[in-house]
Amino acid sequence: MSGTLPHLELIIARPSGATVVQDYLEGRPEAADFFRGHYRNADDYEARAESIDRRFDREARARAASALSIPPGGDPSRVAAFVEERGWLVTTGQQPGLFGGPLYSLYKALTAIRLAQALEARLRRPVLPVFWIASEDHDWPEANHTTLIGTDNELWTGEVGHPDPSSTPSIHRLPAGADIEVVRDAFVGRLPTTDFSPPFIDLLMKSAREGVTLSGSFRQILEGLLGRYGLFFTDAADPVVKAASAPVLEDELRRSAELEAVLVRTAGELDRAGYGQQVALLEGGVNLFLEGPAGRERLYRDGDRFRLRASGESLTLEEVLSRAAADPRALSPNVLLRPVAESTVFPTLSYVAGPGEAAYFAQLADYFAAFGIDMPVIHPRFGATAVESKIRKVLDKFSLDIAGLDRPFHEIASELARDEVPEAVRRAIGALRGAIGKGVGELQTAVQEVDPTLKGPVQHVRSQGFAALDEVERKIVHAVKRENEIVLSQLQKAQLHLFPEGKPQERVMNPFYYLVRYGWGFLDGLIERFEVNFR
Repeated sequence: MSGTLPHLELIIARPSGATVVQDYLEGRPEAADFFRGHYRNADDYEARAESIDRRFDREARARAASALSIPPGGDPSRVAAFVEERGWLVTTGQQPGLFGGPLYSLYKALTAIRLAQALEARLRRPVLPVFWIASEDHDWPEANHTTLIGTDNELWTGEVGHPDPSSTPSIHRLPAGADIEVVRDAFVGRLPTTDFSPPFIDLLMKSAREGVTLSGSFRQILEGLLGRYGLFFTDAADPVVKAASAPVLEDELRRSAELEAVLVRTAGELDRAGYGQQVALLEGGVNLFLEGPAGRERLYRDGDRFRLRASGESLTLEEVLSRAAADPRALSPNVLLRPVAESTVFPTLSYVAGPGEAAYFAQLADYFAAFGIDMPVIHPRFGATAVESKIRKVLDKFSLDIAGLDRPFHEIASELARDEVPEAVRRAIGALRGAIGKGVGELQTAVQEVDPTLKGPVQHVRSQGFAALDEVERKIVHAVKRENEIVLSQLQKAQLHLFPEGKPQERVMNPFYYLVRYGWGFLDGLIERFEVNFR
């Protein structure tokens, strides 16, 4: 699906991922067993809603509401209605990314907004879209940088240094140093000044400051961009979230061997179905992290004790629980347990997942059930490719589709150069290639009567002739490339915009590139085109 804003085309699709995710998208029955319901089936959302209502009374919903923040432009009455009218949530989330991270974070949030609207109309009770800030993540190198194409039409990446490289605590514990303002100013300096720029530049300047954590800055940016569309926010380290999810974390700690067996069993079923294990399971691994000497460390069973992976510190069950009691943020779930903790705290109808996350959920249905919870319906996020008019002109000029640029540039250049080789030259090369083949074939037949062992040397002559001709052809193509440097430069820039760093645009590009050029219309256009339909 595509749609056009002035000078900007938005091509909409749902990104595919692992085979099990692709089969889920296509509704194949062999994948259905690994998910609870299908994202296109309205009845499955209704069944999930009934299951939630059995677990969440008014008090539980009020507790969930207290963990939500209302961003600028948000409507507090929506949260009140959620509590009083027994509403539900559509959730999504992402670990922090510098200055809002890549585009796909926006796409996840906008998909959640549209899904919540569609479900509310269908179920006739409030459905709030909520974005979970994964601030407990400790992978600084994934969070500390951002990339855009500057006004010089060159790809630029800005990176903020780690305040203390000797330790890896959760990101919410790390206030940024002064270099975040240096990187911010360099980032802003690479954006054009347009009529749309002021509110977006102001948002960047206010959110990216010394002393603000990357998770705090990320949250401020998303709130500033998406609050007006009715999105609410929560944080993995929020005190209400930590208190409400504590029993689940303790349950995982006490039953880790039993729960590991559940995950191993599902992994075996995935293997037998031909999909393979989606999340690596390490023997003895507990699906929890504890703040230890080396920062946020994975816990492992070690006899009747627990061992921290990086530092090797050994703790009893009581010592782990004691640390969690003293500081609830010290104990946190990993990628497998986090969705269970979320569905314990929030009445989550559906989780909007990227392709990688959706693959994880294929391994989790029975794990959810082991905690007495039904897994939410997994709704794959929308994706978009933004094609500016200057890029569309290049694609049309060379009769290329977007996929045609998703390959090494030297292949594109060589293909173009071959197409530009004069017809007379191509005919002559073809004729010579044919003549060599024919002549060698005739010689091989003739030498059979003289000495059959001469077949090898004759074949060698054929190989040498073709190799020499290939070399001549390469030189001709190279000469054509030199003559078409401007054309190749246009194609290279088009590829840079659509596949920066050789990856899909949405996984690399920062959204401010488009926001300052196209204003709120960029987000309006996306949300309009993220159409949710049920069957």
